[in-house]
Amino acid sequence: MMLPLALMVLGGLTAALAPRVLSRAGWPDREPVLALWVWQCVVAAVLLCCALAMALSGSAAWEFVRGHVFAPAPHGVVEAYAFGAYGPWAGTLAVVLACGGAWSGVMLTREVRSARAERRRRRAELLVRSPRLPGEVPSEDRLVVLEGDRPDAWWLPGAAPQLVITTAALRRLGDRQLDAVLAHEQGHAQARHDWLLHCSAALARGFPRVPVFASFRDEMHRLVELAADDVASRRFGRLTIALALVELNEERGVFGPCPAPLAEVPRRVDRLLNPRRRLSPARRLRLTAAAALVPVVPVLLAFVPGLSALR
Repeated sequence: MMLPLALMVLGGLTAALAPRVLSRAGWPDREPVLALWVWQCVVAAVLLCCALAMALSGSAAWEFVRGHVFAPAPHGVVEAYAFGAYGPWAGTLAVVLACGGAWSGVMLTREVRSARAERRRRRAELLVRSPRLPGEVPSEDRLVVLEGDRPDAWWLPGAAPQLVITTAALRRLGDRQLDAVLAHEQGHAQARHDWLLHCSAALARGFPRVPVFASFRDEMHRLVELAADDVASRRFGRLTIALALVELNEERGVFGPCPAPLAEVPRRVDRLLNPRRRLSPARRLRLTAAAALVPVVPVLLAFVPGLSALR
């Protein structure tokens, strides 16, 4: 029973310590794409710890599970795990973790279905507010202009993604600012940020008492915007996208006291106007490699007895 418990302890430590380390680090705002990768590796490691602990405890509790998990393994490898010494708690732990995995799948399915329903609703609303002309053929990259008094622009993902922009935004934005906004929204679409948001939201809603998943969701929402800002700024300059953000959000009162989600807009503008130096390529490479090793650790830990038996 020691190996599943060790995996659970490792998962708990990763879930507890990684968000604190990342929140105190100074580089995530400078390297949002790298920070997105690190967060995904951390959450993957936590989930792997749970999945591996479930597989090992289930193998100890039930012979048919062991037969599936260790089907291609030599007999000596199975004996190295000493499943007979796991005790009666193995089955309980396996069932609890299996229920957690099933609940994660249910929440992800619910999140995806809810997002699809919301997209269908918004597309139907677009057709009402911006109907196609007779004989007009739908385009894959169709730009939809809506009449509206509030300047706004957003990307509507899906099989046929659409970029929606209001007439108020067209009036307020200059040509380069408009191009920067389009580049920002296309950055979201090309990186498939919607899937990151769906997965993080599903975990946070499914396990609201697990702080690492709530932090994962909040950081995904923040970092994907910073990453898209960087995509636009590389093409059109930081000042251009900063001015576009001001024009689009000035009337919403976000540059004064406002709710937490809207409070990120002034921080994004400040980040664009006062850029900090990026990490060196060598350090970015080291951090990328180190993050990739985080989910490898629980796999190696789970394989240690088996690998030792093969020596």
